Amino acid sequence: MSADHFAKKRFGQNFLHDPYVIDRILRSINPQPGDRLIEIGPGLGALTVPLLRLAGELQVVELDRDVIPHLIEACGHSDKLHILQADALKVDFSTFADGRRLRLIGNLPYNISTPILFHLLKFADAISDMHFMLQKEVVDRMAALPGEDAYGRLSVSLAARAEVAHLFDVGPGAFKPAPKVDSAIVRLRPRPPSFEIRDWPLFDRLVTAAFSQRRKTLSNGLKGMMTAADIASVGIDPGIRAERLSAEQFAALANRALEVAAGRQ
Repeated sequence: MSADHFAKKRFGQNFLHDPYVIDRILRSINPQPGDRLIEIGPGLGALTVPLLRLAGELQVVELDRDVIPHLIEACGHSDKLHILQADALKVDFSTFADGRRLRLIGNLPYNISTPILFHLLKFADAISDMHFMLQKEVVDRMAALPGEDAYGRLSVSLAARAEVAHLFDVGPGAFKPAPKVDSAIVRLRPRPPSFEIRDWPLFDRLVTAAFSQRRKTLSNGLKGMMTAADIASVGIDPGIRAERLSAEQFAALANRALEVAAGRQ
């Protein structure tokens, strides 16, 4: 870490410094010349420098204007490093596509990781893959399967939108300052679901309602949206809990809820 720059708590900054972890991340990403790479939150450039060297050109999005001089210096004032000082939650990432699908990389602030993921997935048609460092607990939830302890709303929402792979874990000592939690590297490859979702906002509302109180049965969690008979009509037991259902089964429920709502009009 630069001697004259200190991590800012309000930005959730923990700067990666472990060369073994950096190398392992780079091998997972496998950047190639000509790739349209976008790094979110490059910080002091631990990944930026080798990414720029391997790909030949790199776009970065950084919120903290104070790290930008350090980043420019670390990259040797290269004119192939393009810096946008902005909040990633407010950036239209489709404008970066330039005829090529994007490859996104980042050590995301753990306190806003879920909102950033869903913001980025709005641009799924322009994205090839994403490799992110996140809190391990979040990655566990992202990649969880039905019936597993970590399975929940985030698991279902992402399973409908992307392939999710928990690649490897990273201990606190890989960062300065060291966070109080373990981290993990996750890969997401956006893709349309293999099943029909007729109304995405309704699908998301239904999943949220189903998981709002985990110990409730489906019929209780979805009260007001569907009756027990509506749930049973798509071959799902209304007495089971949400964590037992796959994304495809939630899609069937949402499609049925849409029919039910239309029938009331």
